[in-house]
Amino acid sequence: MSGIAFFDFDGTITRKDTLWEVIRFHKGSMALYGGMVRLLPALISFKLKRLAAQEMKERVLRYYFGNISQQEFEEGCRRFCTDRLPLLVRDQALAAIRQHQQQGNQVVVVSASAEDWVAPWCEVQHISCIASRLEITDQRLTGNLQGNNCNGPEKVNRIRQQFNLHDYTEIYAYGDSEGDRPMLALAQHPEYKPFRK
Repeated sequence: MSGIAFFDFDGTITRKDTLWEVIRFHKGSMALYGGMVRLLPALISFKLKRLAAQEMKERVLRYYFGNISQQEFEEGCRRFCTDRLPLLVRDQALAAIRQHQQQGNQVVVVSASAEDWVAPWCEVQHISCIASRLEITDQRLTGNLQGNNCNGPEKVNRIRQQFNLHDYTEIYAYGDSEGDRPMLALAQHPEYKPFRK
């Protein structure tokens, strides 16, 4: 029997929210900021908790990536994972992942970000990935999510779908936001806002 370690991605492993960085990488800074101006009313509603996280995310995705071809998007995300993402990763987070691997613990990233730009990075690190999925119709992104945003209680739902937690002697969890608290509550060893020293 071994342990399992669940890591949030944005803000825990990375120093920034990767959604905006992916948009910047695909579209450039001018398009990023221009879109943010257009989306400002929705962003304000989201900050005031009048707009759900999933609805906000889908509005952002529809604006920047609605109707982009799946192939073009996936290729861009893979380039993002090799060219840009390593600069955003916290060294201490990577060290913690390595330590868990050396101890024989399974490591799983559980992220509200889309698996398109989280899974390729996880593959390189030899770790599992649970993340939000983007809806594809006729090989194009609709800008909607397929199913629920992988955040809050949905993180726990997705973890329980894939893992029988009774199989593990020790459960570790790392997160940095309110959306990670249900996942942190699963663990004997929860760490909130780690890797910041």
